Amino acid sequence: MTATDRHRTLVDSAPGYRARHTLPLRVEAMRQLRRRRTFVVAGVLAALPFVLIAAFAIGGGSDNGNGRVTLVDTATASGANFAATCLFVSAGFLLVVPVALFCGDTVASEASWSSLRYLLAAPVPRTRLLTAKLAVGLAFSAVAMALLPVVALAAGTAAYGWGALQLPTGGFLPPGTALPRLALVVAYIFVGQLVTAALAFWLSTVTDAPLGAVGGAVGLTIVGNVLDQVTALGSWRDFLPAHWQFAWADALQPQVEWAGMIKGTAVSVAYALVLAALAFRGFRTKDVVS
Repeated sequence: MTATDRHRTLVDSAPGYRARHTLPLRVEAMRQLRRRRTFVVAGVLAALPFVLIAAFAIGGGSDNGNGRVTLVDTATASGANFAATCLFVSAGFLLVVPVALFCGDTVASEASWSSLRYLLAAPVPRTRLLTAKLAVGLAFSAVAMALLPVVALAAGTAAYGWGALQLPTGGFLPPGTALPRLALVVAYIFVGQLVTAALAFWLSTVTDAPLGAVGGAVGLTIVGNVLDQVTALGSWRDFLPAHWQFAWADALQPQVEWAGMIKGTAVSVAYALVLAALAFRGFRTKDVVS
């Protein structure tokens, strides 16, 4: 038995020690909330709708030149349309960044600050440490994902009025139906980003460089988007999470089409579970010296 194992055994048998009471979620959440990058991410996401409103005001509308109506073409029809447009233009890249940041910076930053070994010596069990950090990272990612459409809906309603959601394929969704559909869109986008979250989290457990974990997750996500454009891959693209990232458009139809979103959810969750398992398995035996 090593010195570490003996220390763990002594701690586990100490009176009053409860592993589940170490590193409470509220403590970890407050630590992450106070960080500057959290406010920067919130500021960028909250500012995007106003930037787009200014762009539409300056440009005077959208004209794609091919006669095909898209979400961007209907952006100024109502606040709901504007919120859907904001999700459309940001889902492919902008929303990837906060997810990678909140989940990829969490463990690696502790290592870069040389505080990770002190957390484990507190002692916080490694599984408990990873569970708390991943839970908080996903919670912050979900809030960031919801912040954009909420601000966009409020700003769009003030700029373009409250009304039905005009569908690019024709027809309308009344406000009472449009809001639940937009909520479904946000939920699906979040599920689709679980791959990026798990990838960033895994990289965060194998490197002491937060930028490497975050940048690696964003970079590999971009690679997946590029591969999805290679039509020569044929049906192999169905196994790429990027192939299903815009399946949420099926929710903005008179009748919701579930097939694409179900397939996309299955692919995303499968990848996320494997990557999360790799993170927990590797970190359990990792020699933490920082």
